[in-house]
Amino acid sequence: MRPFYTLGIQIYSLAVRLAALWNPKAKQWIEGRKNWQKQLPEISANDHYIWFHASSLGEFEQGRPLIESIKTAFPSYKILLTFFSPSGYEIRKNYELADKIMYLPADTCRNARLLVDHFKFKTVFFIKYEFWFNYINALSKVGIPLYFIAVRFRADQHFFKGYGSWFRKHLRQVEHFFAQDENSKKLLSNIGINEVTVNGDPRFDRVAEIAKQAAKFPEVEKFIGNRKALIAGSSWPPDEQLLIPFLADLPADYCLIIAPHDVSKSHIKQIEISLPEKAQLYSNFANPIASRILIIDKIGILSQLYQYARIAYIGGGFGKAIHNIQEAVTFGVPVLIGPNHKQFNEAVDLVNLGGAFSISNAAELKNQLLKLINDEQYHQQAASVCKKYVDDQLGATAKMMDYLLLRWR
Repeated sequence: MRPFYTLGIQIYSLAVRLAALWNPKAKQWIEGRKNWQKQLPEISANDHYIWFHASSLGEFEQGRPLIESIKTAFPSYKILLTFFSPSGYEIRKNYELADKIMYLPADTCRNARLLVDHFKFKTVFFIKYEFWFNYINALSKVGIPLYFIAVRFRADQHFFKGYGSWFRKHLRQVEHFFAQDENSKKLLSNIGINEVTVNGDPRFDRVAEIAKQAAKFPEVEKFIGNRKALIAGSSWPPDEQLLIPFLADLPADYCLIIAPHDVSKSHIKQIEISLPEKAQLYSNFANPIASRILIIDKIGILSQLYQYARIAYIGGGFGKAIHNIQEAVTFGVPVLIGPNHKQFNEAVDLVNLGGAFSISNAAELKNQLLKLINDEQYHQQAASVCKKYVDDQLGATAKMMDYLLLRWR
C-alpha cells in the first residue's frame, strides 16, 4: 500500500507543478519547496527541536497557544514550524517564536526520512487533519513521539471503513491524540485506540487572548463614527452577492465593513464595481470619502476588527466551508453563516444555542439581520450566548501542558 500512497503524493506534486504555470498559489507551493534540504539549519548536539506542522493559517492558530506555552516553560527548546499551504506560510513565515519556518516537503518516504534524521526531534505535533503517513511512519521507526492536537474524526473517514486497515495502522503509531470532542474519542476507541484526551479546541485560548490584547484602529473608528458596524469577514463572491443587495435595507445608523478572503487588486475591484455606491478602501484612508462601506484590503487584522462589530457575517458557508467564527464570537458578536458549517463544532453548537444563525438565501439573510438590528433584546441574548460559550471553552492549552509536563520533567 505504501508505494501506491507515495505514488499518489508524487502525482499530486506533479499536478501542482503543472498548475504553477498559471496559478500563483501553486507556484508558491512549488517554489517554497525547491531545494528544501539546503534550507535546513545546522544542528548541534545541544539543539532540542520540537516540530509543529499546520496545514494553513487556521490550523497554526490552533497550535499557537501550545507553542507559546512550551516556549515559556522550556525556553531552550527550538521550534521547527512547517506549513502545507502558502496561505499559512506566507503570513507566518516571520513568526518570532519559531527557530525555523519552512514548507512541509512532499510526503515521500525519502523526504520523511531525511527531515526526521536531520532534526532528531524531541517531540512532534501535527495539528488537526494533517495525516501524512510517510512522516508518521518515519517518526515511529526512530521512536519520536507524535501528538495530534485539535484533532477531529468523523465516521465517514477512511480510518473507520472496512478498507481502512493500512490507514488505521498509522493512527496506532501516534503517541496521543488531543481531540476536540467526545465523538472523536469514541471513534478511536472503536478501533482500539485509547490514548485520547478530549480537551476542546485550543484556538479558543488564542482568540480570547487576541480579544484581550486587540489593538485600536483609529481610522476604522473614525469611519464608523456614531454608527454601528456589520462586519463581513473572510467573504467570498457568493457571500458578497448576498450581502450587497442588503445595503438597500441597511439602516442609516449602520455601516458595512467587508473584509474579503481574497484581497487581490482584481477581486477588490470586482467588489467596488458591484457596489451601488462608492466605498472607502482601508489602504486609502489618506483620501477619506463619505461612505457607509469600508473594504479591508489588507490581511492580518480581521481578527481584531471584530471588536467594532455589532453583528458579523462569516464567509465561506456557500463554498467548501465557513471560515473561523471564534474570532467574532469571542467579542460577544452574534454571527451569520452559510449552510456549509456542519464540520465545525462551535458553529453547530452556537446555531443550536442561538448565538449563530445559519442562512441559505438572501431572504433569510435579510430577515435575520433585520431581527438582530431591530430587536435589542434578541441581539443581547445572542451576544450573551456567544460570550458564555467562549468562556466555557477556555483551557484546552493548559490541559495539554499538564499532560506533557508529566512526561517531560
